Amino acid sequence: MQLEKFNYDNKIVRNFGIATIIWGIVGMTVGLLIAMQLFKPALNMGSQYSTFGRIRPLHTNAVIFAFVGNGIFMGVYYSLQRLLKARMFSDILSKIHFWGWQLIIVAAAITLPLGLTTSHEYAELEWPIDIAITLIWVVFGINMFGTIIKRRERHMYVAIWFYIATFVTVAVLHIVNSFQLPISSFKSYYLYAGVQDALVQWWYGHNAVAFFLTTPYLGMMYYFLPKMANRPVYSYKLSILHFWSLIFIYIWAGPHHLLYSSLPSWAQSLGVVFSIMLIAPSWGGMINGLLTLRGAWDKVREDAKLKFMVVGLTAYGMATFEGPMLSLKQINGIAHFTDWIVSHVHVGALGWNGFLTFAILYWLIPRIYQTSLHSKKAANFHFWIGTLGILFYAIPMYWSGFTQGLMWKEFTPEGMLKYPNFLETTLNIIPMHVFRAIGGAMYLTGVIVMTWNLWKTMAQGKLLGNEAAEAMPLTPAFVPHASEKAWHRVLERRPMQFLVLSLIVILIGGLIEMVPTFMVSSNIPTISSVKPYTPLELQGRDLYIREGCVNCHSQMVRPFRSETERYGDYSKAGEFVYDHPFLWGSKRTGPDLHRVGGKYSDAWHFNHMFDPTTMSPGSIMPPYPWLIEQQLDTTTTSSKISAMRKLGVPYEADYEYVANRDLSKQAETIAAALSKDNIKVKSDREIVAIIAYLQRLGTDIKANKTASK
Repeated sequence: MQLEKFNYDNKIVRNFGIATIIWGIVGMTVGLLIAMQLFKPALNMGSQYSTFGRIRPLHTNAVIFAFVGNGIFMGVYYSLQRLLKARMFSDILSKIHFWGWQLIIVAAAITLPLGLTTSHEYAELEWPIDIAITLIWVVFGINMFGTIIKRRERHMYVAIWFYIATFVTVAVLHIVNSFQLPISSFKSYYLYAGVQDALVQWWYGHNAVAFFLTTPYLGMMYYFLPKMANRPVYSYKLSILHFWSLIFIYIWAGPHHLLYSSLPSWAQSLGVVFSIMLIAPSWGGMINGLLTLRGAWDKVREDAKLKFMVVGLTAYGMATFEGPMLSLKQINGIAHFTDWIVSHVHVGALGWNGFLTFAILYWLIPRIYQTSLHSKKAANFHFWIGTLGILFYAIPMYWSGFTQGLMWKEFTPEGMLKYPNFLETTLNIIPMHVFRAIGGAMYLTGVIVMTWNLWKTMAQGKLLGNEAAEAMPLTPAFVPHASEKAWHRVLERRPMQFLVLSLIVILIGGLIEMVPTFMVSSNIPTISSVKPYTPLELQGRDLYIREGCVNCHSQMVRPFRSETERYGDYSKAGEFVYDHPFLWGSKRTGPDLHRVGGKYSDAWHFNHMFDPTTMSPGSIMPPYPWLIEQQLDTTTTSSKISAMRKLGVPYEADYEYVANRDLSKQAETIAAALSKDNIKVKSDREIVAIIAYLQRLGTDIKANKTASK
């Protein structure tokens, strides 16, 4: 049988590689800016488009979907062709995938600073962009499976298993988490509310980390690490055990983000159990990677690429040990909502995703440009300044997190909160935030040095756009050797069955957690005093979402004495039944707001939004003067009320036609109250709606208690 000649497509690999570098610099620069805003509020620059609340999701989306996403596609397109001995299925689909993904990123970069956001963490993009993501992901899937089907290598290597699991799981996560009811071109409400919305979001959020930031990188580790070290993978059997246990267990762990919340306790417990179990398969992957380097440690000392790989794998091991530890209720009770979580996330992002991406770039670019790396010294400098950057980032954030957790909970011998003013803690940790920014600047410096080094490498070489290759065709009549009759060997020859089995495995956990939460009404007991938001409060809530307030403030008082003393009664599941979306938050840069209604006067809220330092000296919150200047858009009130009714909120029939009448009455009442405090503001300003929403928070429970007396 004659060898078939074909070409590998390196142009698409080059394109994704360049996009990875560019978006990496953009995303990390925005990250450095928001880190500095937390100790230098003036860096919010007085513009509504550059506040921490608006650009923090720009940073996360740029790093996750632009930097890491393009890095994934770069690695997958390079390794998949060589593992399958076939060019990508369609050059046209490759180009559509590349340019479509870049346009999605540009759309995110435009819409998020404009305040067009759903507020779901890692899924902030509004519904038209969600649809675009779905279409481009399908294009990627067709291209990948088309290549697998026309392959010349019968068995699918370990990396491909992880690529398949990534494709199918991300598709499921994205679709389920994107069920929204559009009310305008860039505004929608989630179909789910409150507790149910929180469960879906963190089922998505945790598994976006699992199946976008982890499984594709494990696949690339299984391909690129043996190539770099010139060593075989340590254990094929361990890779099988690692893969199937990882994708089965990971999908259950999302509820550990909601411990001590209003989520039913049985769901929280499932999240804890499976999070602890997750240590084994996660460390199985790390061990398989590190032991692949056995006998190659001399090479590691000399080769920056392998240094990046070793530290990256070590960071993966640290993050996947710490994650389960943080799911233990005793630890979570201290760590959740603190900077401890920020450090944990960035050890994984900077160490695991960042360092593996750098290693692959240093390995790929010289090969496809048929040259050697321009400067090994610069690559080693990048490694060391990047490693120091991670340490300067993570250690202060751990210290800050420990400080926050302990200060929030400390009582005096007389039984009073020792630090009743939340701002005391904020001011205490500012030096740690300065060190964090220094670490981020060091890490970004390394990326800039890498960019220069790779640009010089490209300049001295020439792109091999179509790399010639040859391989034997795949014969349809194939009788497996006796050693290949094991069930997994058989499965490795059947990509569609592999896809279906992976889908079944990842669906089990999600269904078991979600179906009872959605179908059994006793899981979310209702409270008779909880009523729908008034039209003005609903508009104010949407402004709160637009400004990204949820990035700094939680709305979930946990059942701890330290929290009920500070904020008021703990939060109940029935309080959130009309919240589309939920706004529990994941970080307390400022105090919890769930019981803030009625705590302060309307004038206090006005002054606090206009200049936070007048009410809270030393505050790092930016001012929001545009809320006082900008007129509230009431043309959307009718469509918002109508949409909420469709989602089950019990507004009266045809109420949308008179909603603005009630909105105006409530706004005039607030404006009149402000006038008594010598604050002259028109009743049709956005600040009035924000005040209405803040003054409503937590008052339904207070009303219930008052009525029961």
